[in-house]
Amino acid sequence: MLANLEETRHVLVGHSPRTRQVLRLIEKLGKCRWPALLLGETGTGKELVARAIHNINANGPFVTVDCSAMVGPLMESELFGHTKGSFTGAVNNKIGLIEAANNGTAFFDEIGELPLDLQAKLLRVLQEKEFRPVGSLSTKHSDFRIIAATNRDLTKEVEKGTFRRDLYFRLNVINIRLSPLRERREDIPTLINHFLTKVGGSYSVTAEALEVMLSYDWPGNVRELENCIQHMVAINSGPLLHAADLPSNLQSHLIEKKSQYLMAAAGGQGIPVITQPGAGETSAPGLGSLAPSVSVTLQPVASIIPLMELERRAILNALEYTKGDRAVAAHLLGIGRTTLYRKLKEYELAG
Repeated sequence: MLANLEETRHVLVGHSPRTRQVLRLIEKLGKCRWPALLLGETGTGKELVARAIHNINANGPFVTVDCSAMVGPLMESELFGHTKGSFTGAVNNKIGLIEAANNGTAFFDEIGELPLDLQAKLLRVLQEKEFRPVGSLSTKHSDFRIIAATNRDLTKEVEKGTFRRDLYFRLNVINIRLSPLRERREDIPTLINHFLTKVGGSYSVTAEALEVMLSYDWPGNVRELENCIQHMVAINSGPLLHAADLPSNLQSHLIEKKSQYLMAAAGGQGIPVITQPGAGETSAPGLGSLAPSVSVTLQPVASIIPLMELERRAILNALEYTKGDRAVAAHLLGIGRTTLYRKLKEYELAG
C-alpha cells in the first residue's frame, strides 16, 4: 500500500494546492470501489489519475476503453465481445473489454463520445453486472469498478439529450476536476525537472527559456509540456537548453510577447489589424500576398517608427521602471542579461 502511494506521488508531479488536493482524492478513492468521473481538458492527465486510483489497491486488471477510437458497428463487439459467425469477419469467439475488466477497473476514456444505444447497454451492465456478447443468446457476468473521463461538459450534453441522465448520475458519484496547466503554473518548474530526469542526462533550462515556458498558456497541457522538453533535448546536446531550442509554437509566443512589450514601451503606437472586410470594404492596396477576403485596417499612428528605435525606447523605459536594475529589466523585456548588455552597447546606452 505505501509503495503504491509513493509511486502515485512520483507519477502525479506538482506542489500546487490543486495538485495536492487531487493526490488526497486519489488516496481516498483508491481505498473504495465507488465510480469516479474525471473532468478536464485533453492532456491534463486523466488516464494517469485513473491508473493511480487503481494502483492504490490494485486488484484485478486495469482495462482502458477508448470511446473516441471505437467506430461504427465494431463498438459493441469491442465492448461486449462476439460469438463466432455473428457477423461477417467474426471467425472466432472474442472476449470484449467489459469481460476483460472483470474484478478490476474499467477506464472509459472520453465517455462523452459513446453513442446513446451503447450508453443504455453500459448502464445495464453497471446495474445488473451482466451483459450479452454480440450474436449470443446467453448472458455473461462482469463486476468491475468504473472510472470515466471526459473533456466535455456532461451536464450540457445531458440537457442536449446526447448523454443519458441516468448514466451521468451513475458515473458522477465522485468527480475530480483536473486543472489545465495555465491555472497551476507553479507546477511547471517541477514538471520540467521531472521530464528532464525521464530523458536522462544532466540537462537544465536557462532562465530565459523558463520565463517563456511560464508565460505560455499550454493548450495541450502537461502532454504538450513533455513534448516540448523532448523537442529541446532532441535538438540540443546540452547541458543548457536555451529559448532558441523551444518548439515553433513557443517561439511564436516569444515573438508576440516581445512585440507587445515593444509597442507598449514605445508609447502604444497603432499597428495594422487584419480583419474580414464587410460591406463596402476592400483589401488594402499593395497586399497581394493576402487572400482577397482579408483586408488590413490601419489604426491611426503618429508616425512610422523604425524597429531599432522601438527597441531602444523599450530598453530605456525598462531601465527607468527598474531604476537601473539591468537584471530585472532584462527579465521584463524577455531577453537574457548578456543580450541586454550587448544592446546597451549597440545603442550607446551603457554608462
